[in-house]
Amino acid sequence: MAKRAAYIRSMGRFLPERKLTNRDLEQMVDTTDEWIVTRTGIRERRILEPGLGSSYMAVHAARECLERAGVGAEEVDVIIVGTVTPDMFFPSTACLVQNEIGAKNAWGFDLLAGCSGFLFTLATAASMIKAGSANKVLAIGSDVISSVIDYKDRDTCVLFGDGAGAALLEACDEPGYGFLDFILHIDGSGGDSLCMKGGGSRRPATHETVDNKEHFVFQDGRNVFKSAVTGMAQVSGEILEKNGLTGEDVALFIPHQANQRIIDGAARRMGIDYSKIIINLGEYGNTVAASIPLALYEAVVEKKKHDLKKGDYLVMAAFGAGYTWGSALLRWWEE
Repeated sequence: MAKRAAYIRSMGRFLPERKLTNRDLEQMVDTTDEWIVTRTGIRERRILEPGLGSSYMAVHAARECLERAGVGAEEVDVIIVGTVTPDMFFPSTACLVQNEIGAKNAWGFDLLAGCSGFLFTLATAASMIKAGSANKVLAIGSDVISSVIDYKDRDTCVLFGDGAGAALLEACDEPGYGFLDFILHIDGSGGDSLCMKGGGSRRPATHETVDNKEHFVFQDGRNVFKSAVTGMAQVSGEILEKNGLTGEDVALFIPHQANQRIIDGAARRMGIDYSKIIINLGEYGNTVAASIPLALYEAVVEKKKHDLKKGDYLVMAAFGAGYTWGSALLRWWEE
């Protein structure tokens, strides 16, 4: 019996209506549009209305994903939500999504891997399908990162935006297609460079943690940038070399959208032409776990830059807090 592999049957997304532009940020903090664009490539980002939460966006993305596939929510076996901004510590965002969409036969959980969250979610979902323990898995990346951003900190507030993306994974009937490989890493020694210091069991919320702004994203930009450039570039090239491919063989590269210079480094390492790279960083900023699925949606649904055909190779790569980083190799398949 041939080994099962997972493929992406359908995609869905949700983007808040509100746009926060660089011009808006100029009125809020000591920065300029030119400074932001030059250093990051970001021009605007989306911000969710307060009080709605990650599950709200995840539900909308999941519903669109299932509708596009013509699949009922009751057919879903597992729901995995990659997020660093759950609605609350517990219950999990996956539980909230399961209830809202009516996936009465599904179980699920949240996965926390920073900006690599969706990539790790895909790897987990694909493994379940490969093992035969699930047939239909919703892999979701959803983050309301604006909820943990200090908009007086110009080093972080210019970088991030909100959004959600969802993919429905199923078993591919034909050998040699679907997800072919994952390379995944973590390195906790970099944890202090990108974190939220307060709010967990080590530093529960107190007047002191609030006064010290420990419930906002903390980032040592220099260290994170250096590690991200090296890690994402290396793992992007490594997965091609491991599978006997080059940048010329790849139809599309879907990188995490954190910084234009990080994407540039990965592209050089892969030897891939810029015409094959999906970039939406300028419109959405860094949407954390939603970053890759939002870019993937543009590739799959909107056919941005390339009309995917059976047999096309796609590479995805991410780097995030933890540190976490990795890449995925997918050979496109459709029923």
